[in-house]
Amino acid sequence: MGQTARVSAVVWISAVSLAAWLWLLLCQGFFWRTDVRLPPRAEPAGPAGPAEWPPVCVVVPARDEAAVLPASLPSLLAQDYPGRAEVFLVDDGSSDGTGELARELARRHGGLTLTVDSPGEPPPGWTGKLWAVRHGIALARARGPEYLLLTDADIAHAPDSLRELVAAARTGGFDLVSQMARLRVESVWERLVVPAFVYFFAQLYPFRRIGRPGTRTAAAAGGCVLLRAEAAGRARIPEAVRHAVIDDVALARAVKGSGGRIWLGLADRVDSVRPYPGLRDLWRMVSRSAYAQLRHNPLLLLGTVLGLALVYLVPPLALLGGLALAVPAAAALGGLAWLVMTGTYLPMLRYYRQPLWLAPLLPFTALLYLLMTVDSAVQHHRGRGAAWKGRTYARPDPVADEG
Repeated sequence: MGQTARVSAVVWISAVSLAAWLWLLLCQGFFWRTDVRLPPRAEPAGPAGPAEWPPVCVVVPARDEAAVLPASLPSLLAQDYPGRAEVFLVDDGSSDGTGELARELARRHGGLTLTVDSPGEPPPGWTGKLWAVRHGIALARARGPEYLLLTDADIAHAPDSLRELVAAARTGGFDLVSQMARLRVESVWERLVVPAFVYFFAQLYPFRRIGRPGTRTAAAAGGCVLLRAEAAGRARIPEAVRHAVIDDVALARAVKGSGGRIWLGLADRVDSVRPYPGLRDLWRMVSRSAYAQLRHNPLLLLGTVLGLALVYLVPPLALLGGLALAVPAAAALGGLAWLVMTGTYLPMLRYYRQPLWLAPLLPFTALLYLLMTVDSAVQHHRGRGAAWKGRTYARPDPVADEG
């Protein structure tokens, strides 16, 4: 009787896992598709015919970014934008000469006007990056821009990136247009972990729902956010999200919550040049904010661990265990769930131009993310908090400021 009960439990767990995958496949905003790119767009035109391009200011927070600036900043300075545009790089207390290197790159490459400034150390209640963004936006507002492009120091833009973003925002009437930069995928660990990072993000925040009016789903990708200046003021950006570790999601929620229209999709020609050559580098990147994503809530952590195990670990275990223990129902259900999982991962691997044989390894990658999330919680409860560029944010704040 006991053996029969255990077999029945394994079959039922396998069935629940398969049901979860069928629901994700059909009911989670088709998150697995990678065809959400910049929406239809047209170049602005004035009443007499000639194009009228609104003024734009680009704000780049940078802390100890000397290693990546030569591959990213020249691409911003070289933007082929018909309207008035200039770049504000905010040196957030760098110790590696980031600010001086930025000035040297501007002298060497020319292009858009570059202003380099520093805000000093952030006051209590602010993360360093958002304090830098606040300073950059304050500098930019003196120029009266219609749009702000918030972009990270490790992001390289194609020459027409700014033009395409502005055209898409104006054509679609969006207050925020964000592209998830294509992350670097060169090392073995990057190939295994990075495409899954974007896949998991899209599963949490299906891109199709983000751009749909009336839905609560809101997210952005902090590496590339075009924001209407008027919408930023209405949403109190960045003051409303001043302590958010996951600042891009908090920013999008604030803009959408204040009545703004937002859009997020995958980028074709916006790339991150930051390398994550080893597992340790990727582990640090994920664990830095994983527990903050769960609002530092132990119950949410427990639910996440159980959910990851049910959805990603049960299918291969059910298949292999069912075959080994001669439980064909469990093996069949686990195999089908693993097959659906693998199929949903293939589009992301194609987007990243990676070999498709990596798809069946997604359960192993999910296990890594589970361990990274648990480690993030452990570090938080040890008082270490989220660490970034020599700063630690131990305060257990929500993702966004509700007040």
